[in-house]
Amino acid sequence: MRLATLGEIRHSLVYREIIDCMRDALIAHSRGECKTPMPMHLDIAAGCAEVHMKSSYRQGGPYFALKIAGTFPGNTARGLSTSSGMMLLSSAETGEPVAFLADSGHLTDVRTSAVAAMTARELGRADSTLGILGTGVQARLQAAMHAEVLPLRRIVLWGRNSERAAECRRDVASLLPGVEITVVRTPGEAARESRLLVTATPSREPLLFARDLQAGTHISAVGADSPHKQELDPGILHRAALLLADSLRQCEKLGELQYAPAEWSRVLEMGAFCEHPPAWDRSGITVCDFTGLGVEDLYIAEYCLRSLR
Repeated sequence: MRLATLGEIRHSLVYREIIDCMRDALIAHSRGECKTPMPMHLDIAAGCAEVHMKSSYRQGGPYFALKIAGTFPGNTARGLSTSSGMMLLSSAETGEPVAFLADSGHLTDVRTSAVAAMTARELGRADSTLGILGTGVQARLQAAMHAEVLPLRRIVLWGRNSERAAECRRDVASLLPGVEITVVRTPGEAARESRLLVTATPSREPLLFARDLQAGTHISAVGADSPHKQELDPGILHRAALLLADSLRQCEKLGELQYAPAEWSRVLEMGAFCEHPPAWDRSGITVCDFTGLGVEDLYIAEYCLRSLR
């Protein structure tokens, strides 16, 4: 069995290749080529922590994957990363373990940001300004991934904690020298400053409302990935000219769509959009609801193993 450390894993990743890899993963999902059960979630109340377990198998593929990824907010005070996790690839023929990727949740973070950047590219966005709600690991990766597909000149950041927002600003500035980084005071201000938004927070109540958004705004909502999480007011989904989801089945249970059942019938899965994009009102709002799929974990784990070899 191949054992890969976090350092080896980081060194093996090429962001542009992963963006393409995630497109393949979502297309395979929408075609029904993968067996991807609903995620398992564990809430660990004592530490306000949560753990997600996801898996997938591509029909005819050599491996199946099991991923465990957790968020432990209390680790900040311990001087540790708030993310933890691992991925296991096993042989689909014998069931024997093939690779253990001790990634501390990094591959989950990377594939999440890659899918959002891929969506911006597939929508034909050419924004020079990106708005990000959230100041954690995901904010930093979203900035880096979107810079791979867009001519970014400015990033607008919002976070609840001013000190963390300032730290995130410094980190993003070092990642993307030459890009202006602005911290704003409210989510609404971020929406007024940018027509391309990523929401990446653990919020349990809406941060953005339809009244906040400019015409032609796109939102990639990645924070709501379990029951009771919410970043968008349902009025935004109702108003959207194009409503996308990584998985309709998951988003109905775990994403923003859990609060907007009246909109389910018009949702298009992102993989289907990639293959056959419909016409839509380009001056309207577009939203993609992301809950994170086991098939994405399978594809990035396979990619990582190929790169390590």
